[in-house]
Amino acid sequence: MASVPSLSASIQQRVADALGADPLLRRSDRADFQANGVLGLAKRNKANPREVAAQVVEALPTGDDDGLIAAIEVSGPGFLNITVSDAAITRTLAARADDDRLGVPVKAEPGITVVDYAQPNVAKEMHVGHLRSSVIGDAITKILEFEGEKVIRRHHIGDWGTQFGMLVQYLIEHPHELDHQAGETAAGEESMSRLDRVYKASRKLFDADEDFKTRSRKRVVDLQAGDPETLALWQRFVDESKIYFYSVYNKLDIEIRDEDIVGESGYNDMLVETCKLLEESGVAVRSNGALCVFFDDIKGKDGEPVPLIVQKADGGYGYAATDLSAIRNRTADLHADTLLYVVDVRQALHFKMVFETARRIGWLTDEVTVKHLPFGTVLGKDGKPLKTREGVSTKLEDLLDEAVQRAAVVIREKDEKKQLTEQEIAERAAEVGIGAIKYADLSTSLGRDYVFDLDRMVSLTGDTSVYLQYAYARIQSIVRKAGDAKPAAHPELPLAPAERALGLLLDEFGDTLTGVAETYEPHKLASYLYSVASAFATFYEQCPVLKADTPETVENRLFLADLTGRTLRQGMTLLGIRTPEQL
Repeated sequence: MASVPSLSASIQQRVADALGADPLLRRSDRADFQANGVLGLAKRNKANPREVAAQVVEALPTGDDDGLIAAIEVSGPGFLNITVSDAAITRTLAARADDDRLGVPVKAEPGITVVDYAQPNVAKEMHVGHLRSSVIGDAITKILEFEGEKVIRRHHIGDWGTQFGMLVQYLIEHPHELDHQAGETAAGEESMSRLDRVYKASRKLFDADEDFKTRSRKRVVDLQAGDPETLALWQRFVDESKIYFYSVYNKLDIEIRDEDIVGESGYNDMLVETCKLLEESGVAVRSNGALCVFFDDIKGKDGEPVPLIVQKADGGYGYAATDLSAIRNRTADLHADTLLYVVDVRQALHFKMVFETARRIGWLTDEVTVKHLPFGTVLGKDGKPLKTREGVSTKLEDLLDEAVQRAAVVIREKDEKKQLTEQEIAERAAEVGIGAIKYADLSTSLGRDYVFDLDRMVSLTGDTSVYLQYAYARIQSIVRKAGDAKPAAHPELPLAPAERALGLLLDEFGDTLTGVAETYEPHKLASYLYSVASAFATFYEQCPVLKADTPETVENRLFLADLTGRTLRQGMTLLGIRTPEQL
C-alpha cells in the first residue's frame, strides 16, 4: 500500500520551495497548472512581480534536469503557467496502478466519526423522504472509512412515543394480528401490511372509542415505566418493522446492521439524568412547568423567544432530550471527535438549538466537530415535493421498483442481439435502476432540491450513473478483447492531447477524495467521476486502443483504459453504486 503524491502536490511543493511561500495552484486552460503567489511575495519585498517570477522560474528545474516539469512561462503580473512532462504523467499513473488503493493515502491520524443517518419509523412505511438520508449517509460513511477514519453508524429510528400505547393496547386485545403465516415469501411486504393493518385499525378505534383511548394512554405510562409485558409487545413491533426495513435497504443495496440501529428508545435510561444535569447547571429552566433552554437570537414571529423544550409540562420527553442524551453517549462513551447528522433541512433550527445547548453544558467541547448535513427535498416533475395522486408521500419501495423496471426496458433495448438471459436482465436492471436513483441524489449538492425524473436518470447519455456504468463496461470489453496485449505503462512515449487530459484527471482521484472527506460533499466525487467518464469517451474516440500504431502504444493505451476502469469502479463503489462488467 503506497501513497502516491499527485502531480499537483509535487508541483505545489516545488514552487513553494522556490517561492519560500505556499502558492495557490489550480488547473489552467493555458497550461496544466497555474501558480500564483508571486504577487503577494513581490508586494511584501517591494519588488517587481515579473522579476520575482523570473527568479522563481530560475530556481525550478525543468526538462531533462528532473523530468517533472516540461515548461514554465510567466504570464500577466507574475502568474506561472506550468506544463508537466508526459513521462511524469505516465510514471505517476503507473505508481497509482501498482497500488490496490490507487495511491490514495490513509489518514495519518484517523479519528472517530459517528454518522447519524437512515432514520425510518417503527410501524410506518418508508417514503421518499427517507431516500436522501440513507443514500447520502451511506456514501459519506464509505468515503470516510476508505480514508481510514473509524466510523460508527447510528440509525436513530423512531421507536418510541405515545402512539405505541395505542398499538400495544390494540395488540393485547387482538393478540394474533402480528402472527406470521406459514410459507410466507415476501417477508418485508407481509410485515409492512401487518403493521399497516394494526396501525390503521388501532387509530380508528382510538379516535372512535373513549374507553380504548383511556386504556391506550394508561399503556403509554406502562411502557415508559418499563412494564415487562408492555415492553415485550412493543419489541414485537420493533422486530416486525426491522424485517420490513431490511427488505427495503436490501433493495436499495445499502447494508444496515442490527448493532447500528440505536433508536430513540436506546437513550431512555439517560433522559432523567440529562434533564437533571441541565436544570442543576442552569442551562435549562422551568417555564410554565416545562424544562426549557432559551436563546437570545431565536425568536418567533411575535418576537417572543422560542425555547428548546427538553421536558414537557406533563413530564414527557421530547426529541431534544433524546438528542442531547445521544450526544452525551456519542462523545463520552463512544469517544467520537466528529458527529454528523444527515437529516433534512427542516430540522436545521432544532439541531442549532440542541448543539448550542450541548456546548453550554460542556457535552460538546472544542475537541468535537459537530455538523448537521441538511439536504433538500425530492421533487416531482411539477416542481413540488414528490407525492402520490392521493397527496401522500410516495412509498420508497414503489420508487425503487419503478426505477428497476425502467432500467430493464433500457437494457432490453440495448441488447439487440438478445444475448442476455431474463435473469441477467433482472440483475443488471437492479444494478442500473438503483444506481440511477443513488447517483441522481448524490450528484446533487446536499442543500439543493432535485426533480425525480426516471427517464433522465436511466438515460445512457448525460450526467447519469448509467453513463458511468456504460463507460466502465466498455473498458472491460476492451481489456477482454486485447488478447495477448496487456496493459503496461510506457513513460518514454509522448502522449496525445486526449491521453494527457485523461491522465491528469486520473491523477486527481486521491486529492478529490480527500476534499470530499473533509467537506462531506459526495456530489464532488460524482462530478469528478463524470469528468473521468467524459474524458475517457474523448480519448476512446481520438486514440485507437487496440489498433494503435505500435505494440507499446497499444499497451500504454490499454494501461490508461484499465486505470480509468479501476478509478471509476472504486469511486462508484464509494458512492454505493454497482459497476456491471457488461452492459
